[in-house]
Amino acid sequence: MRIADLIPTRRPFISLEFFPPKDRDTWPKFFVEVEKLRALDPLFVSVTYGAGGGTQANTLDIVTRMKREMGLEPMAHLTCVGASCEALRGFLAALTEAGIDNVLALRGDPPKGVENFTFEGQEFQHASDLVTFIRKEFPAMGIGVAGIPTMHPESATLDDDLKWLRHKVDAGGQFVVTQLFFENGLYTGYVERLRALGVSVPVLPGIMPIMSMKSAEFIAGLNGRAVFGGFYETLEAAFASDGDEAVRELGIAHATAQVQGLIDAGVPGVHLYTLNRADACLSIMNNITIR
Repeated sequence: MRIADLIPTRRPFISLEFFPPKDRDTWPKFFVEVEKLRALDPLFVSVTYGAGGGTQANTLDIVTRMKREMGLEPMAHLTCVGASCEALRGFLAALTEAGIDNVLALRGDPPKGVENFTFEGQEFQHASDLVTFIRKEFPAMGIGVAGIPTMHPESATLDDDLKWLRHKVDAGGQFVVTQLFFENGLYTGYVERLRALGVSVPVLPGIMPIMSMKSAEFIAGLNGRAVFGGFYETLEAAFASDGDEAVRELGIAHATAQVQGLIDAGVPGVHLYTLNRADACLSIMNNITIR
């Protein structure tokens, strides 16, 4: 079933994101974590794949197993990097055959280790190109798109960033999943600006618990410290005092407070970035009150 049709049926809901392990020998352990998180009764689950489709086959196999054997509603990620019309048709046809009804259309990050990479000249340069292609070639497919509550590092201005998000929705995106943020005001302000632009589709907040200082540093390197809204300095102080155990405890507590605040504010649902680890997500949701 298309996620856009499921969203109005339950409020609030939880959805989950996983990334497919490259080494299939680790899949049994991976599916143990997925099985644990079934207890949260997620409305849907999303599954990533690497730049250039590096683990695309793994993504297809995993979403198929989630759908057929675990009774979950999966959404496969799809990126522009290295994509072609022929390859996309093949992948989308395989998803359709497997009963997968949803994709998340992304531009994707430049592939690691490729110097001077540019999206210019590629068959698909923007997420909106993917959305347009999918809507035309596979009109029954549900389509989600990504949003950034702060601002994409490559955008000239926030207004420009919001304009391109609206363009993705106008092309056929049915809902928005935000990248992670650590201050709920960033999300609420983002939604207000989108509504002022006439974007009326659901905007699902993406939350990820920080489990280590290395993880925080990686996120800051990708998106800048602005996404933390001051939380980065708090994590630094905790790490300097008591190491990663303190960071993990603080990260889970902070994510719990975020999720509770968002639910209390009336969001449609919350999208948890699981890091393929059930314990953190279960710790968060076991302390959430849904009224």
